[in-house]
Amino acid sequence: MTDLPQSPDTPIAVKKPSRLQEIWASDFLWQFRRSPVAMVSFAVVMLLVLSAVFAPLIAPHDPFNPATLNLMNGFTPPGEANMFTQDTFFLGTDDQGRDVFSTILYGMRISLFVGFAAVLLAMVIGITLGLIAGYVGGWTETIIMRVADVQLTFPAILVAMLIFGIAKGFTPPEYRDQMAIWVLILAIGLSDWVQFARVVRGATLVEKSKEYVQAAKLIGRTPFAIMLRHILPNVLSPVLVIATISLALAIIAEATLSFLGVGAPPTQPSLGTLIRIGQGFLFSGEWWILLFPSITLLALALSVNLLGDWLRDALNPKLR
Repeated sequence: MTDLPQSPDTPIAVKKPSRLQEIWASDFLWQFRRSPVAMVSFAVVMLLVLSAVFAPLIAPHDPFNPATLNLMNGFTPPGEANMFTQDTFFLGTDDQGRDVFSTILYGMRISLFVGFAAVLLAMVIGITLGLIAGYVGGWTETIIMRVADVQLTFPAILVAMLIFGIAKGFTPPEYRDQMAIWVLILAIGLSDWVQFARVVRGATLVEKSKEYVQAAKLIGRTPFAIMLRHILPNVLSPVLVIATISLALAIIAEATLSFLGVGAPPTQPSLGTLIRIGQGFLFSGEWWILLFPSITLLALALSVNLLGDWLRDALNPKLR
């Protein structure tokens, strides 16, 4: 039996693309695939983040376990065998015989944890205050924005140092090393909320005059429900961009505070602490103790910053 020829007016069934294919063909990923800077930055960030997360599996040594350290391995140059133990280390060792490669992986965990936690804290505070200021208005908006303006007159690192010193002063001496990381997160987070609040407040002023907000008021929605379920989802795009850029700034702020000796304790060294330790041996010839942590911090902060710049352009409808 032969098939009857189809009429020209017969509709042709078109296979609907899968959800994964729709995501792959989206404008966002299309712009991402056409940007070599974004792809390289994303690859570097993912490599460093995964290396930090899986540091216990990747690091050849546990640099903070005294039972695994050998002082005879101290100051071993990169790739050379130690003259006493004949052990070889890829990036050399520091003054205590710790493998520099392992200390970088473990130190990067502290830097990334502090950076992510501080940005999350700043986002929560900034978004909350920005929504309240933009939606409520009046004296509430005036007080919040004036506090933000006053804080902007001071450098963020000085504000972080002030908050860190005050919080550490209220911490009992026996718990200071244990609470140092959390105090550091609090200091950086409280010094970075202003940018989120200003952006969210401006976006809220635009959104609250739109028809969907007026409709939500007419059906009896509470102000809290309107801010949370209607306005907040529409102001998250610029917040995501600021959060990405703020992550790089938070990592640099943590490294700066740790380098100055008011950040991560020596028992939980971050990249900034490792750089401070290596700086003391730079002019004695042990250059690798300072160089490799510095390169890691530079690569991490630069990649996150470049990724944030691309994200800002990709989510800006005026540039499409």
